[in-house]
Amino acid sequence: MHLAAVPEERARRNPHQPCVADERTELGNAGFAVRVRSAASVLRARGVRAGDVVAVLLPNRVEFVVTLFAAWRLGAAVTPVNPELTDGEAAFQISDAGAKVVVGQSDSPLVTVRVEELATAAPDEGPVADDEHAIALLIYTSGTTGKPKGVILDHANVRAMTEMIVSGLELGPADHSLLILPLFHVNGIVVSVLSPLLAGGRSTIAGRFRAGTFFDLVERVRPTYFSAVPAIYALLAGLPETVRPDTSSLRLVVCGAAPMPAELIQRVEERFGVVVVEGYGLSEGSCASTLNPLAGPRKPGTVGRPLPGQEVRLMDARGQLVADGPGEVVVRGPNVMRGYLNRPDATAETIVDGWLHTGDVGRFDEDGYLVLVDRIKDMIIRGGENLYPKEIENVLHTHPAVLEAAVVGAPDPVLGELPVATVTLYPSARASEAELLQHCRERLTRVKVPVRVDVVPALPRNPVGKIDKPALRRELAS
Repeated sequence: MHLAAVPEERARRNPHQPCVADERTELGNAGFAVRVRSAASVLRARGVRAGDVVAVLLPNRVEFVVTLFAAWRLGAAVTPVNPELTDGEAAFQISDAGAKVVVGQSDSPLVTVRVEELATAAPDEGPVADDEHAIALLIYTSGTTGKPKGVILDHANVRAMTEMIVSGLELGPADHSLLILPLFHVNGIVVSVLSPLLAGGRSTIAGRFRAGTFFDLVERVRPTYFSAVPAIYALLAGLPETVRPDTSSLRLVVCGAAPMPAELIQRVEERFGVVVVEGYGLSEGSCASTLNPLAGPRKPGTVGRPLPGQEVRLMDARGQLVADGPGEVVVRGPNVMRGYLNRPDATAETIVDGWLHTGDVGRFDEDGYLVLVDRIKDMIIRGGENLYPKEIENVLHTHPAVLEAAVVGAPDPVLGELPVATVTLYPSARASEAELLQHCRERLTRVKVPVRVDVVPALPRNPVGKIDKPALRRELAS
């Protein structure tokens, strides 16, 4: 079954079963299918056809999922836009993706279809698109060159990934996901929405995550699982000891986006009585490539075994597959992206002979579980968000006083890493830390803004004259 047909098929099989909900709306299968068809009519009236792109500039809410399936019904792709991006950042993505329309809340000047309009049209009567090779998602990820790149995932990619998640997490009609990760990430879309809906279950979409009230929501909604990042689990583990919630509905909880310390996994499992299933993957691989097996043994400190249907191997610097690590983690399978939108050179660097190069260094233990050792790239992972220093450095360089800038990750017990900038100024130029931070706030999403900007006379350099980022990291770590 093509993913675009999921709403109609669910409505046919069990029209009254709960499907998707948020803080405002609850839709059963029949109601969801009608909402999807109405939204498809609105998009069709705005000229959206097969092969077009629909940008969705929305926070987590039911209408995001409605728009996703409405676009797919027409054979169009969806590019989810982080609603916290600045107008300039969002406009770049919308333009780069070639979006025909932008669905969002009316307070954004970029919006061409207001979210309130989606339920106003008569349901679409056209056929449901069924091309497995049509683009389903354009997921934008920051690049080392400073500009985000559009990851092209077709329906075959997304369907293969969804089926792997359903199998790996043993999802079925009784499962109920609680979505707390942002829907502009492939994890939120695939693990918490598409997988339970395909398995016959349902999804409840939470608003902004707040540790202090999260378990109140769990007790009220009664989900069977949720997916989160290590930073969220650290915040939950840090709640007062008097917080002892009823988590009996949770069959499992999922952790991804960044390695979770084994000590934190143990603390969360023992305190809240849940099973933490950790996995690993990239947007370029549609979401996940390894998973700790639900039935066990689960091995904290590893990110599990390769998901069935994928090959996960290690490669040396000469491009040769090696049995003994460490080596670069490479992935091959039906979930691997078609490439980066309009970036053939970047695609050729990332996918070589069918192998997706992750930029991560790892090794396999004696039982075939993947252990991540390091990252080749300079990526900073802040609370599960991938940040690329070059993008932040480029913004700092636009300040007239900044001569050089280097951004590295500083260790943080809750968020994992925080971006710290070190800059030098032009001779006779003046700029305070507060001024440089404000410069960043005006041009970057909040999560990308450095927590500190150190102004120094000179940056450390290695023997060949390049800025010595390892030296900066060592200084921060100490």
